[in-house]
Amino acid sequence: MSAVLTQSELPALTLYARGKVRDIYEAGNDLLFLASDRISAFDHILPTPIPDKGKVLTQLSLFWFDVLRTIVSNHVITARVEEYPEPLRYFPDPLRGRSMLVRHANMFPVECVARGYLAGSGWKEYQTTRSICGISLPPGLRESEQLPVPIFTPATKSSSGHDINISFNDMANIVGADAAERLRDLTLRIYALAAQHASARGIIVADTKFEFGIVDGNIVLADEVLTPDSSRFWPAESYHPGGPQLSYDKQYVRDYLESIHWDKNPPAPALPDEVVQQTRKKYIQAYRQLSGRELEL
Repeated sequence: MSAVLTQSELPALTLYARGKVRDIYEAGNDLLFLASDRISAFDHILPTPIPDKGKVLTQLSLFWFDVLRTIVSNHVITARVEEYPEPLRYFPDPLRGRSMLVRHANMFPVECVARGYLAGSGWKEYQTTRSICGISLPPGLRESEQLPVPIFTPATKSSSGHDINISFNDMANIVGADAAERLRDLTLRIYALAAQHASARGIIVADTKFEFGIVDGNIVLADEVLTPDSSRFWPAESYHPGGPQLSYDKQYVRDYLESIHWDKNPPAPALPDEVVQQTRKKYIQAYRQLSGRELEL
């Protein structure tokens, strides 16, 4: 197990943004993405980090960026610290295995969600409206059931950070009709390829979200891709529709927080060691199973 990174402090570098998980630094005209071991749930950063989580997010994203480049380009320049420009090379220890140098993309202000199964906010919406984001679905579907075909359900964020499901028409009003069509097509094509790859390795990708941006006039895939933070990964061997599923993602943490009846207001509670260690194991298992590689610690 490597050193835990909760929050990075890199002297001589300018912090561009700090998200729930990633610290982003300026690197000339480019950006350095550094994934910490912070974990968030219900829109709050928890006080307890998950060791090596940032390495899983980075290394799994890099794996998928490579797999998916036949469909769409991405924003990655390199993840090899020795290839970083100065002064980034001065910080090999906190950067190695958990960072990537990327092009500075003009990001679309929407999340592109693909759903192949009925879970999460989609299940909640279906119970009320028999639809998700304006897409009508057959009656009588059960929780976690596979949908007749994968669907595209975009989302945007409010100022509070909650994902807000929107219709395709709403998305088109935000990004333009042509861009919306292109992003929907890319999202469903990526999901189809990823779901097929994961299925062959015993994992169901129930749903996942992507972010896209523009670099040199072209749409690129950016941020993180098909990680346990951005996806629902279910072990195929235990899949049984009709209720919640075992998972390789942070649903395990959400379930713990629900079990202690946290009211989802600050301060967020600390996680017990057993939950931390089990979550770490689930993240690393997802990486190992999907990529066929061992995590670089």
